[in-house]
Amino acid sequence: MVGHTFLVKKELVLIETRNLGSAILYGVVTIFIMAAVFSLFFSLILRFTSVAESSLTYIIMVLSFLTLFIGGFIAGGKGKKQGWLLGGGTGLIYTLIVFLYQYLGLDSLFTTKQLIYNACFILTAMMGGVLGVNLSGGPDTKKT
Repeated sequence: MVGHTFLVKKELVLIETRNLGSAILYGVVTIFIMAAVFSLFFSLILRFTSVAESSLTYIIMVLSFLTLFIGGFIAGGKGKKQGWLLGGGTGLIYTLIVFLYQYLGLDSLFTTKQLIYNACFILTAMMGGVLGVNLSGGPDTKKT
């Protein structure tokens, strides 16, 4: 009887882990899709207008935070529980991918300013995850 209970709990943990991983993946993919769309938009603005890149710095920063918030929100909404973990995981995976690109592709580490930005990105994604869980109704809305 104890062995059977352990097996059932192990399967539940496996299913739960898969759901959490899937939610984080949705969040990260959302972040990169939104980043690509915004990059295309701003590249067209810079190319076909007389707007200087320096004048878009704050707009791009705000949109970056908004994008991370939305990614965390989607991860939290998909996972329906542990929003802080899902949002934080989403922000952390994003930061890790950016770090690996910068370190392996550009041969440079994060600067102190980039470390602060990325820590704030992770916190912003966490807040999005918490809000995503709360607005999705959480795990208690399912009727059995």
